[in-house]
Amino acid sequence: MDFTPTPEQTAARELAAEIFGDLSTPERLADCGGGTDAELWKALCTAGLPGAVAETGLLGLVLMLEEQGRTTAQVPFAASCVYGLLAVGAHGSVDQRARLLPALRDGSAIATGAFPARPGGVRAMPSADGTGRLTGSVPVVPWLRAATHVLVPDGPTRTLWLLRTDAPGVRRDPVETTAPWSAGRLTLDDAPAEWLGPGVAGRVGSDAVAPQPPAARPYGPYADVLAIARTAFAGLQAGVCAGSLARAVSHTTTREQFGRPLSTHQGVLLRAADAYMDTEAIRLTAYEAAWRRDAGLDAGEQALTAAWWAAEAGTRVVHTGQHLHGGIGADLDHPVHRHFLWGRQLAGYLGSGAEVLEELGQLLTSREARPSQDAHDARDPDDARDPDDEPAPQPRQEAAS
Repeated sequence: MDFTPTPEQTAARELAAEIFGDLSTPERLADCGGGTDAELWKALCTAGLPGAVAETGLLGLVLMLEEQGRTTAQVPFAASCVYGLLAVGAHGSVDQRARLLPALRDGSAIATGAFPARPGGVRAMPSADGTGRLTGSVPVVPWLRAATHVLVPDGPTRTLWLLRTDAPGVRRDPVETTAPWSAGRLTLDDAPAEWLGPGVAGRVGSDAVAPQPPAARPYGPYADVLAIARTAFAGLQAGVCAGSLARAVSHTTTREQFGRPLSTHQGVLLRAADAYMDTEAIRLTAYEAAWRRDAGLDAGEQALTAAWWAAEAGTRVVHTGQHLHGGIGADLDHPVHRHFLWGRQLAGYLGSGAEVLEELGQLLTSREARPSQDAHDARDPDDARDPDDEPAPQPRQEAAS
């Protein structure tokens, strides 16, 4: 593995850092309230950063999301890239890619996802032409109030459906979450949607058949998009933690207590050191998962690992950042408090640490029995011998002294 950024990834990260640093200031964030910073989103799209994901890959997106996390910029960058550009680019039909990707690149369309799928959440009634009708509800969908499209998995089959938020039967109710993510409750009542994928989209005639939902297998489209989302939001959490820690370092090196800076006290040093190691663990695991997917390798296990670190270690880091600020950290208007809120929101999004750990354990145990069977099946038939036909091992001859 080599996590060294390519020139394209480095350029995208530096441009993202410049734009976020210039426009996502504490004053502008205060003015946005719980909504989306439309001016910042326009600047990002004008610079071509969402569209650059096609060239920079998932690792490039993770690098850019780190810069967003440092400033807690209120734009649907992660959601639109994950559930729109990457999901449609990887699993959409030719028609869907041609129709949706240009609008997602220039920002005129914004995507989000009703992930993860929950039992009893949304049910789909597929039709023969690749469309369907969705019914059900999802309690919280991030950036739903700003989105034009939503990627919705069918709960029972985990088939991916794409619908417009202005379609009949779609209702969006504002929901206030820990972090200001323009979230909403999605309620669907026989809402029209299109199946995400090639299949039979656009076919007509008597020989048309209803789209067959992909099986809920570990490496299906749903699992792939969920792994992408976990990796991307882990990268966002790495940036949030890095920003929180940077503010804590700045505060403790300038504020004095008992005649010396706070940063010289051993307890402060140890807390900051632990937070730094946790932040690096989140970053490294996110890089590994992103690199593996870009390389065409299975990244399901690595995405779960990154999500676990983002949930567990991310919570520790933002608590440390707030704690090292003392009473100032509890001020709702202080920038470090925003990092705390974002870190807590990201820790629970797409599964808590306990949920992710359980899923990872199930994945590892399901694979445990396969290697020996796979190795047995891969043996050359000519090499297959009855163990009783094997010659007995010869005793070792000791060298004469």
